[in-house]
Amino acid sequence: MIVALRSELARYLRTETVGGALMLIAAAVALLWANSPWRDGYFAMLDTTLAIPALHLDLTLADWIKDGLLAVFFFVAGLELKREMVVGELADRRRAVLPVVAAAGGVITPALIAVAIGWGVPGMDRGWAIPVATDIAFALAVLALTGSRIPAGARVFLLSLAVVDDLIAIVLIAVLFTTSLALGWLAAAVACFGAWAFAQHRRIHTPLVYVPLALVSWYALHEAGIHPTLAGVICGLLTRVRPDPQEYEAPAARLEHIFQPISAGLCVPLFALFASGVPLSVKVFGEMFTSRLSLAIMAGLLVGKTVGIFGTSRLAMRFGIASRPAGLGNRDISALSVLGGIGFTVSLLVAELALADRTDAELAKATVLMTSLTASLLGSALLLRRGRAHQAWRDARAATADE
Repeated sequence: MIVALRSELARYLRTETVGGALMLIAAAVALLWANSPWRDGYFAMLDTTLAIPALHLDLTLADWIKDGLLAVFFFVAGLELKREMVVGELADRRRAVLPVVAAAGGVITPALIAVAIGWGVPGMDRGWAIPVATDIAFALAVLALTGSRIPAGARVFLLSLAVVDDLIAIVLIAVLFTTSLALGWLAAAVACFGAWAFAQHRRIHTPLVYVPLALVSWYALHEAGIHPTLAGVICGLLTRVRPDPQEYEAPAARLEHIFQPISAGLCVPLFALFASGVPLSVKVFGEMFTSRLSLAIMAGLLVGKTVGIFGTSRLAMRFGIASRPAGLGNRDISALSVLGGIGFTVSLLVAELALADRTDAELAKATVLMTSLTASLLGSALLLRRGRAHQAWRDARAATADE
């Protein structure tokens, strides 16, 4: 009986809609908590330190969630992306090129807009990177809740775009904010990834090999000064997605079956709870529409992301560099481009790193939150509209087939 209940719970948590709903509920709880009379308890929880002296790790609870648990989500994303690249939508080279080109446009355009508006503002010498990243977890959650009726290629496009986008953002963080790169630890991480790939090639299945490799690679990247969630993506991309003749399912499918419920039911909601608690006030709301810093972030996320992603996608398709995802039209890609303006985790991190003045940093974080909420609502409205259009087309086609 207990096994059956656990199996049913796992199946339930695997659904995209439930995972998205849990995440958005957790984000709402965090926002309300951080602006309630009990806000001190919330921020005390974030700043609680959990140290591992033997490993010289002295991280807050928020850091453990953001850098540790979220790596599980990135691992699942890497597994899904690898499957699409090998046997799915992105196996076609021209379709695989599209999200890469779109991600590049979605990074460059917001950066240029932020520089143009915020030039000369203290901290904007590096703060232009605040609006360049799309938050994978939040964007996919919104898509799952409001875009269930548009073709599955939409999720593949957004996932691929957001992964590439985040990789570019991680590189930017390393270049702009890493004072020294520990090459020895970086080499250790590369060795772990090589061992993971070799174990996959040799058809080794035991978790006694993969769990230590995953943990050591995460720790090595952390010590090297690189965002450690990158370890999750790389391990996912190095996992086999084609089953051998004697295998019931490929390792990637088996691992996704195990970790997707954990990611959807635990890791992502906890991340939302610990990341979404941004203090808001009347003063902050007023400054959002007068401060050049805020205006640069707003325009970068809302305008820059939409124009950059959609514009470069159209150009790439027009000149034959890339092909359109199956079943998606220009209006679908436009709606997905708006979701690209949901910049959260990396945007908040860059704001903290780039802005030395705490008041400016809080204003930037509040702007990121409100702009991301706006992008979520706009993108949701467009996706719901496109979903109705796709459903009407399917109904008309079914009626024609019945005649």
